[in-house]
Amino acid sequence: MELPFWIKKSRLKKGRSGVKEDFQKLVEQVEKCNSLSESERLLYSVIDTPKIREGVAYAKLLHRHQFRKSGDPYAIHPILVAVLVGYFYATEEMVIASLLHDTVEDNPNVTIYDIRNRFGDEIANLVSGVTKISALSKEAGHKKGDKRFQNALNFRGLLLHSIGDARVLLIKLADRLHNMLTLHYLREEKRRRIAEETLIVYAPIAHRLGIAMVKNILEDLSFKYLLPVEYQKIDHYIQTNIKEFKVKLNSFISKIGPMLEQRGIGAVTIKGRIKHHYSIYQKMQRKGISIEEVLDLLAVRIVTAGEDPHPCYEALGVVHLNFRPLIYRFKDYIALPKENGYQTLHTTVYDGNSIIEVQIRNYEMDLRAEYGVAAHWKYKGDYRVAWLKDLQLGVEEDVEDFYELVKNDLYSEDIVVYTPKGDTVTLPRGATALDFAYKVHTEVGNRAVGAYINNEQIPLLTHLKTGNVVRIEVGEKPIPRCSWLPILKTSKAKYYQKKLCRKKEREIAQKIGIALLRGVFEIEERLIKIALRRLGLCPKVPELYRDRELLGQMVRQLYPTIRRLKRFYFKNITLREVKVGNFSIYTNRPIGDVAFNYCCHPKFGDTIIALLTEDKRVVEVHQFFCREAEKRLDREKGVFIQWSEERENRYFVVVNLPNRRGELAKFVNFVTKLGVFINSIQLSEETNNCRLEVTINRHQAEEIKTKIGRQFRLIEFTSKKDAYNG
Repeated sequence: MELPFWIKKSRLKKGRSGVKEDFQKLVEQVEKCNSLSESERLLYSVIDTPKIREGVAYAKLLHRHQFRKSGDPYAIHPILVAVLVGYFYATEEMVIASLLHDTVEDNPNVTIYDIRNRFGDEIANLVSGVTKISALSKEAGHKKGDKRFQNALNFRGLLLHSIGDARVLLIKLADRLHNMLTLHYLREEKRRRIAEETLIVYAPIAHRLGIAMVKNILEDLSFKYLLPVEYQKIDHYIQTNIKEFKVKLNSFISKIGPMLEQRGIGAVTIKGRIKHHYSIYQKMQRKGISIEEVLDLLAVRIVTAGEDPHPCYEALGVVHLNFRPLIYRFKDYIALPKENGYQTLHTTVYDGNSIIEVQIRNYEMDLRAEYGVAAHWKYKGDYRVAWLKDLQLGVEEDVEDFYELVKNDLYSEDIVVYTPKGDTVTLPRGATALDFAYKVHTEVGNRAVGAYINNEQIPLLTHLKTGNVVRIEVGEKPIPRCSWLPILKTSKAKYYQKKLCRKKEREIAQKIGIALLRGVFEIEERLIKIALRRLGLCPKVPELYRDRELLGQMVRQLYPTIRRLKRFYFKNITLREVKVGNFSIYTNRPIGDVAFNYCCHPKFGDTIIALLTEDKRVVEVHQFFCREAEKRLDREKGVFIQWSEERENRYFVVVNLPNRRGELAKFVNFVTKLGVFINSIQLSEETNNCRLEVTINRHQAEEIKTKIGRQFRLIEFTSKKDAYNG
């Protein structure tokens, strides 16, 4: 890999802190830089060629009348983006493309053809990719107030325009990093919007590319603007205890260094660090613990020389023989690397009363961990990334559905499991046996009927853990499992299950459509189908279960034809709305009640269907994909049903609170500030679970659920209108 000369020199000096610290110093210089001359000097310290100087001059010319919100000349921005890009991949093409990444977008008189004529095809193609992504961001910006749409559109644009050349992502990451470093010049509303997009879109991509340095900085900057109170609490705790932390780290380093030397493991760099702010916050939220309970708050990294992994294992032996390990926290990512190329040994040990996480890797692994995918480009000359290509699966999806499909693949902690033959499979944390099946092969996932972990039979929705040996049993036919979609973790599993479910949905929709007409007209299905064909209405049948107006219109159209087909058919058809409990029913029958067969568990908001019972005044409610209901659709009569439309709804919210004084008051105060009316509170002393019954505008329910989940350990969030809550 080609590194800037000044980094090469620093790495040759024994005892220097290393790649990450060099980058942090560079970022500090970039953040402080506010003059053109200083930005140019910084760039030329990274890479300096006549062609790059030409690129700088051209960028300055095209941006000469433009200024940033800070009042600085705009050209400073692309030059500093080029500095950041050059740190990771110091080639003329990448640096010049970074210098020119905004020129086409900001100058109507400049085109990609101008860039191509002046700097060649490769640079023009890179600038074109970045420009297309920026155009999508502007399109998203037109839908003001719809943050989810904006984030999803930017997310898809970034990924899809980078499939052919992932170097575009590196330019966009550097562009976003510099924008985040200068975010304080913008008004608060815009700061929050950009910070949210950075956390949701850009940090996950940096993670998937394996560029840990950029991911950590983007996360901490976003965290600082989005949750300033929480950020300050963590920062205050760290700053208050910083001296104690440094003493603990230095104490461990002073002990382990001589031990490694005595063992003959030379040319070792040892560096201590404190876990970065957002990572601490995530761990606290995920485990429901306080900052004092975060075990890997302090860490030491041991970097051995060269490419040989054996000294890493020797160093691990020294650590474990001299410090008591927490064995359940040991992970071997050298033998089982992550998909983004990350390789390191992780262990956690006691040093007296201190708990220290120890990471061990060699010099080459250290470069890959910090540079990510850019570490491979120089040698391979192939700028495609396999996982980006896999994401094309969902390209035809709605933009928000696409985002939901792939976000787990991009940003989650990994687990590594084995096939029965010993092959490794990397999956996101929380992945199920069915996710594993799809990772092995699409048809294995489609036709999976059972699973075994370590030769023990388990359900397909069982969450897997690192080290599991997983075997999948397959059947003869694909099986749609539509209610499982929210539980699946990988985009591939979700995508192919969605395909199966869409096909199944069309089949069920056709059956329920005919059943609805059979319930209205009460005649043989054969005559209904003849009438539909004569009037050309067959294509509309699958839409009947969801469209009350269409049902009424079709009944009026069919009625004259059915009277001609069925002699002596004098039944009057008048459809009307009947409200029963939480349901709105549209029928020509007198309906007195609704019932549930308990073969499925419809919850408020689920797509539902209804069948007439033998009583004929009672309808039985089922989930749309209920297998028991599907078996009866061919012979029984259907009734149009929907959930009642009401603006406000009551919900049950259950969270697990830390066992500390004031936590209940803190939670109640937080919920009240969200504009939620609390109807009742129950606190279990045994489990510390707090159960609220609240009234919420139903359109805000998902947003409120998300906000509560970010701050507290959310156990349950369900509507009181769920079928079994009455």
